[in-house]
Amino acid sequence: MRDEKGNGLFDPYETEQQEWKKQQVKERSKQLLTIISPILILLIWEICSRTGILDIRFFPPPSAIVSTFFELATNGLLWTHVSVSLYRIAAGFLLGVIPGIVIGLLMGLYAPIRHFISPIVMALMPIPTLALLPIIIIFFGIGDFSKIVTIAGSVFFPVVINTVAGVLNIEKVHLDVAKNYGASPKDFFFKIAFPGALPVMLEGIQMGQAIALLTIVAAEMMGATSGIGYLIWTSYKAFMLKEMFVGLILISFFGFLFSLLLRGLQKKIVPWR
Repeated sequence: MRDEKGNGLFDPYETEQQEWKKQQVKERSKQLLTIISPILILLIWEICSRTGILDIRFFPPPSAIVSTFFELATNGLLWTHVSVSLYRIAAGFLLGVIPGIVIGLLMGLYAPIRHFISPIVMALMPIPTLALLPIIIIFFGIGDFSKIVTIAGSVFFPVVINTVAGVLNIEKVHLDVAKNYGASPKDFFFKIAFPGALPVMLEGIQMGQAIALLTIVAAEMMGATSGIGYLIWTSYKAFMLKEMFVGLILISFFGFLFSLLLRGLQKKIVPWR
């Protein structure tokens, strides 16, 4: 079989295999760069701390932070803080995402609902949820539920806004076809609006998980007796900076892990994106 220029034979299968191999090499290179960059930063940090370029009192070397991590993990204190924070993050994330998706779909599908709720969302969205923390504590106390509500409030807005945008971006022809075939409101909701808005909705959920991590740290600094944010704040006040950096690195690790999990989920659910 000749190529497009008529210069000889070529095997379509072999060409496809070569393209696939090139794609695999590119993907591995991206993965390698993803791993190398944080390792390089830690190595530079270690060298600068050991050589005195950085003040070891304020920037302890990563090796000392790792040692402190194992000390905290061995005595069980670290896992207490981590488990409490993960519970609050998971509960708050779900409490913000589920209503955000439902209300966003309703707003996207039905104009009266959109016009009724949009002013409320636009008015409340600019207010930092942490600024409402005193009011939240008055209503829900200083226990876990106030932290969960704070996270839920932070996560809700990017999810609902992205979900509405996703529904409004659905091509009108799909809606018209569904109407012509007598689709029920349930079918519109679950078979048209939800899958049609899913790519944009997942971007909102991705933003929501990052906001949840930011919120939990600040919320636990203000009114908590446990959690990663509490560990960071109390360690800072006691000038135990190695313990503080353990908390900071844990938050960074969980943010990276959650982002990878959501990206993997996105590739599975919407592989065409």
